[in-house]
Amino acid sequence: MAVSGKWNLTIKTPMGDQKGVLSLAQDGDKLTGDMSGAMGAVPIENGRVEGESLKWNAKVTSPMPITLEFDGKLDGGNIAGSVKLGAFGSSSFSGTPA
Repeated sequence: MAVSGKWNLTIKTPMGDQKGVLSLAQDGDKLTGDMSGAMGAVPIENGRVEGESLKWNAKVTSPMPITLEFDGKLDGGNIAGSVKLGAFGSSSFSGTPA
């Protein structure tokens, strides 16, 4: 699975679509990188590749502190999946190559 690189990311949230750029680097089953958008950049944490799945967390501080928990898959050259929005439940995200 080739996930290293930059992705145009869209996260569906109760406050509307949040767009940004996700930079990923895969080394075996380890996934590192960062997410950046209008509210700044944050490193991804606990990133891993499990078979066809990608999982990572991101701690954002604006507009409020929250840990986003991503669980996605490569889908036809794009990435897509679900994201836990802390106390705001779950939603979906998608990404296309940047």
